[in-house]
Amino acid sequence: MNGGMAASSNRITLGPLVAAIDQGTSSTRFLVFNSKTAELLSHHQVEIRQSFPKEGWVEEDPREILQSVYECMERTCEKLTQLNIDISNIKAIGVTNQRETTLVWDRRTGEPLYNAIVWLDLRTQSTVERLISKTPGRNKNHLKHKTGLPISTYFSAVKLRWLLDNVPEVREAVESNRALFGTVDSWLIWCLTGGACGGVHCTDVTNASRTMLFNIHTLNWDPELCRYFGVPMEILPRVRSSSEIYGLMKISSSLKSGALSGIPISGCLGDQSAALVGQMCFQDGQAKNTYGTGCFLLRNTGSKPVMSDHGLLTTVAYKLGRDKPACYALEGSVAIAGAVVRWLQDNLGIIGSSEELEQCAASVGTSYGCYFVPAFSGLYAPYWEPSARGIICGLTQFTNKNHVAFAALEAVCFQTREILDAMNQDSGIPLSQLQVDGGMTSNRLLMQLQADILCIPVVKPSMPETTALGAAMAAGAAEGVSVWSLRSEDLNEATCDKFEPQINPEESELRYARWKKAVQKSMNWETTEPLSNGNGEASIFSSVPLGFYIMGSMLMLIGAKFLQPS
Repeated sequence: MNGGMAASSNRITLGPLVAAIDQGTSSTRFLVFNSKTAELLSHHQVEIRQSFPKEGWVEEDPREILQSVYECMERTCEKLTQLNIDISNIKAIGVTNQRETTLVWDRRTGEPLYNAIVWLDLRTQSTVERLISKTPGRNKNHLKHKTGLPISTYFSAVKLRWLLDNVPEVREAVESNRALFGTVDSWLIWCLTGGACGGVHCTDVTNASRTMLFNIHTLNWDPELCRYFGVPMEILPRVRSSSEIYGLMKISSSLKSGALSGIPISGCLGDQSAALVGQMCFQDGQAKNTYGTGCFLLRNTGSKPVMSDHGLLTTVAYKLGRDKPACYALEGSVAIAGAVVRWLQDNLGIIGSSEELEQCAASVGTSYGCYFVPAFSGLYAPYWEPSARGIICGLTQFTNKNHVAFAALEAVCFQTREILDAMNQDSGIPLSQLQVDGGMTSNRLLMQLQADILCIPVVKPSMPETTALGAAMAAGAAEGVSVWSLRSEDLNEATCDKFEPQINPEESELRYARWKKAVQKSMNWETTEPLSNGNGEASIFSSVPLGFYIMGSMLMLIGAKFLQPS
């Protein structure tokens, strides 16, 4: 009796709930928050498999991504029921997602026409080189005045161009008006609102701004950009604000999560924008750094886009309502952060878990002069150098796996230092502290190293799920939902851990200078795709110097044979 009364009392005091789908590069989560306190009540997480069909290629199965969302919703609803929390109290759902990852599917069948090409994927390097060669002065920033972005393998337009050029099913579907393009947010919203039976094909301004097809000033798809990449505009999703009702959930009533049917999907933000909102960086000059698969530092620049002179991106931070102004951000993007942990674990096998990485690194407390530049997908900000590849240098006979583990953590911190320096130069106002979030922030050694290398305090919120929180805030604040106030006086102050620098700045500068030296050595390893000998294998003659060397050697041997005295 008392237990039932307590459960009933809980349901009354919780107030309206808001959920978020957080679909990242390595996992999917479904999280439920109390809209009045921002407290995380329950969540479930499912890992996502990545496939690497060829060197530099990274793909994910769109069906698996969708299924992982259903599984997370189902398990979370089961957990809420066990906690005596009424699922029908969920008033809205937000979506946040890995950005740039590119999908094309059939609007009639709902079937994907190819795997999702992940943002890290490098297969488009030759496409990028071809596009840059067409620009005046071979300028990779040729489209930056409209997009805020350099021409790079990172963004969706070149991935879509590759699909149109190389996958007959995609080309045929486009020609017969059956194809729909989208980033992960579009795919999920379309599927969750009915799919082939009336699904809503849309995206938000933050995700659209990462495609290179979107004009960040007009906030619309740009016909000139679409012509440049040869993309038909009819396959593009409708661009909406980050906070409005896009459509209603449709889920089978036979499932526990069937209780979510009819709930509005009313928030949509690319993951880094969602983290900016979740960290409540609503003022011009506020910044956050997210440590996930990659590492992303965003600084709010207010209602005007600021173009970088130091290799940063200009992107749409958020637009929290149809009638609200767009806010912009400067962004420093690092391709490999948490992904280096997975590489050390899965590829080299020198650690068994991320916790073990911290233990290994802490056991030595230094890299002993070893530097690790994890340029597996080239270098992103501030270099934008696709020819770079990963290197480990400064090795001696004394170096062991613990030093490499320490160097891997330092690499994340050095890369953040590079983009923070660029951001300080662009803004002219140095950050006095860095707000951080993301999975890697649970590594306390990493956070201390980051403070030491930046020479400023690092501030981490006690509730680490700021990306999902940002999507939930946008959903709960949407017109027609209005259960979450974004007024500054109503926002809850987050409790935080603070890491102060503990080494002298001279030592920090010395280590940073050596890192920069290592970065230079990682560049210009790969310039173009190797020529094939017809069997899909690289020919030795694809290397001109090697070809000359071998041909010259053969001619010398033949000449020597004929010149020998009989």
